[in-house]
Amino acid sequence: MPTMADVARSAGVSVATVSHVLNGTRPVLPHTRQAVLDAVDELGYTPNTLARSLVTSRTRSIGLAVSAISNPYFTEILQGVEAGALEHGYSLLIADPHDDPDHECKVVQLLHERRVDGMIVAPSADPRELVSYLGRHRVPTVFLDRVIDGVIEGVVGGAVEGVVGDAVEDPADGRQRFDQVCAENTGPMARLVAHLAELGHRRIGLVAGLPGLSTTAERITGYRQGLTAARLSYDDDLVVHGDSASAGAERATATLLSRAAPPTALVTANNAMTIGTLRALRDRGLSVPDDLALCCFDDFAWADLFSPRLTAIAQPSREIGAQAVRVLLERLAAPDRPARTVRLDCAFVHRTSCGCPDSGERGRPSQSSPSSPSSQPSQP
Repeated sequence: MPTMADVARSAGVSVATVSHVLNGTRPVLPHTRQAVLDAVDELGYTPNTLARSLVTSRTRSIGLAVSAISNPYFTEILQGVEAGALEHGYSLLIADPHDDPDHECKVVQLLHERRVDGMIVAPSADPRELVSYLGRHRVPTVFLDRVIDGVIEGVVGGAVEGVVGDAVEDPADGRQRFDQVCAENTGPMARLVAHLAELGHRRIGLVAGLPGLSTTAERITGYRQGLTAARLSYDDDLVVHGDSASAGAERATATLLSRAAPPTALVTANNAMTIGTLRALRDRGLSVPDDLALCCFDDFAWADLFSPRLTAIAQPSREIGAQAVRVLLERLAAPDRPARTVRLDCAFVHRTSCGCPDSGERGRPSQSSPSSPSSQPSQP
């Protein structure tokens, strides 16, 4: 197997120059760089990743902690992360936290011990220990899909204090330490509710996600905004939590349907819960949209194959993953820059489960809010 010394002899340069070219540790003249690359190609030289990591203190690996096995939504995000990492020459170490705070901390620690350069994490509903660990160890991290600013305070019931507070915010200036990449949640959910109201529905139910997640809180806020825009009153009896899972949504939908005045339309807050809701409706012999209109947050590959076809909000899942990689690499290149939150737009996919007539065309997405992603520094 050829060595770096072999490459140096073939290119007529020093071993140090070969190292600088391969590791990007110092500028090299273009013709010298090309000579080294030609020698690498001719000899079939493969860099020793372990040796390079000892020189550069970088492993060119990213730790990814998302519940991709238990939550199909994250599968597409994972594909985006993988493509983005590969594009920039990074490998992935993947762990599934199962949306469990204790397990989340264990897998993040294991990833950190593997000397990953940075992490991309979809935090659980109680991320206090997670952010404490990442903050103490100064691990470059991007939070994915779910944001933590404003969530930690809600978890602990007040101002963040002590080590958790120091982990979430920089005590020197109070600025958020962690970058975040997620989809818009509030506006798109409001649009689903407004659409159902425009169709004449006055009792619109919501099957919300797991309490404690920022996505759950933001989509409930969007639901309320949609009701307000339609001049409809908010009713606690019409909001149930399906805990972001199919089985939970099935139970929650059964609760809604047992109300003295059940809803005439439903909005489900993620794709797994849509399946559970459809199962509950089927078990009661109810037809969508004849007996009950349905819209869902999260589009998925087979939503257009249901009968009726599902009206949905489509999140840019793969782009969320790819963007998270870009933001993490920017953080690695400039560790001291202000943290930022990037929100990507969703699309409203109009089909027939809402009760609109079938045009015979496949569901077509339209933007639910401004088309470009928003990015802003996190606020104190």
